[in-house]
Amino acid sequence: MVKLYENGKTRASIVREYDLSASALDRWITQSQASGSFTEKANRTDEENELLALRKENQRLKMENDIFKASRADHGTKVNVIRNNAHKYSVSAMCKVLQLPRSTYYYKPEPAANEEEQQVEEAVVDIFEASRNNYGTRKIKVELGKRNRLVSRRKIGQIMSKYGLVSNYTVAQYKPVKSDSNEVVVKNELQREFDQDEPFAVVVSDLTYVRVAGKWHYVCLFVDLFNREIIGYSSGPNKTAELVYSAIASISVRLDRIQMFHTDRGKEFDNKLISKALTTFGVTRSLSRKGCPYDNAVAEATFKIFKTEFANQAHFLTAEQLNVELHDYVHWFNYHRIGTLDYLTPVEARSMPL
Repeated sequence: MVKLYENGKTRASIVREYDLSASALDRWITQSQASGSFTEKANRTDEENELLALRKENQRLKMENDIFKASRADHGTKVNVIRNNAHKYSVSAMCKVLQLPRSTYYYKPEPAANEEEQQVEEAVVDIFEASRNNYGTRKIKVELGKRNRLVSRRKIGQIMSKYGLVSNYTVAQYKPVKSDSNEVVVKNELQREFDQDEPFAVVVSDLTYVRVAGKWHYVCLFVDLFNREIIGYSSGPNKTAELVYSAIASISVRLDRIQMFHTDRGKEFDNKLISKALTTFGVTRSLSRKGCPYDNAVAEATFKIFKTEFANQAHFLTAEQLNVELHDYVHWFNYHRIGTLDYLTPVEARSMPL
C-alpha cells in the first residue's frame, strides 16, 4: 500500500479500493517514512536518494512532453487535458506547462436547475472518476441504477459533455483472416466457445508490450472465461516462455482445477516448458488458428481494455513501478470494474449462484 502511495496513487483511492481504514494507511506511511521499518527504505544510500530525485525530475519532464501539444489550444481543450490527466500528474504542474491559471481549471460549471439534477450530475462525475476515466454512458447508467437513479444515456452524455468527461475508449476493429485448418499437432479445442458455466473450465492468455524507461517490456495475463477475471499475470523485459511460466505460477488456485488453456500460436506459449507444466497438472492445450485473432477474442478484448485503461495512461520509469501498478490495476479490474457480464465485477460474477 505504501508503494502505491509513493507511486502517486491517492490516499483516498487506496483506502476505498482496498477496504482499509485511513488511520492504518497513515500509520504505515509514517512508519515507512520516519522509522525506516521498511528495509529497502531504511538502507537507501545517498546515491539512491539522488537517483530517486532524478527519476522524479524525469517524470516531470515526461509530463511536460506528454501535454505540451495542447499548450496552444483554447481554454476548454486545456481544461479537458488537465482533467483527463489529473490521475497521473499534478494539476498545478500541468496548469504551469499549459499556461492556464489554476482558478480557470477549478472554475465550476453553472449549477443545475434544481437540487435533484445537481445530485445526478455529481453522481455521474463521481462514477466516471472512480472508473479511472474509462466508463461511458452505458456503464454509468448501470452504476446510477445501483444508486436507485434512473437516468437516460442521452442525459448522461449531456452531463459528461458539460463537465468535459471523455472516456479513454475507442472501438476495436479486426480484419478477418482466412485460414482453413491448424498446421501443427495441437488443435483449436475451444472453437470459440467463450461462454463457460464453470470457474476455471477454460483459461485464455495473451501477451502485450509496454514502454519502461524507453525500452519494451511485456505483460502476460490469464483470463478465466467463466467471469472474465484476471487470475494470473506477470511482466518482464523479454517475451519468453519463462514470462508465461511466471504468470502460471502467480495463479492462486490449484492448477489441476483448470480444464483447458487456450492461446495463440506464439512460441512463448507453444513450447516444451509450458507443455510440460500443463501436462503435469492434466490441463488440455488449445491453440488458435494461425493469424486469426477471433479464435482468442476474449484475450484480445481484454488486452484492448488493458492498453486503453492502463498501459496507455501511464509512464513507467522502472520495472518495479510497472509491477506495482500492474498489481494495483489487476486488483481494481477484478474487484471494482464492472464488465459485460450483467454489469458485475468479475469477483461479483464469480460469487453468483450457478
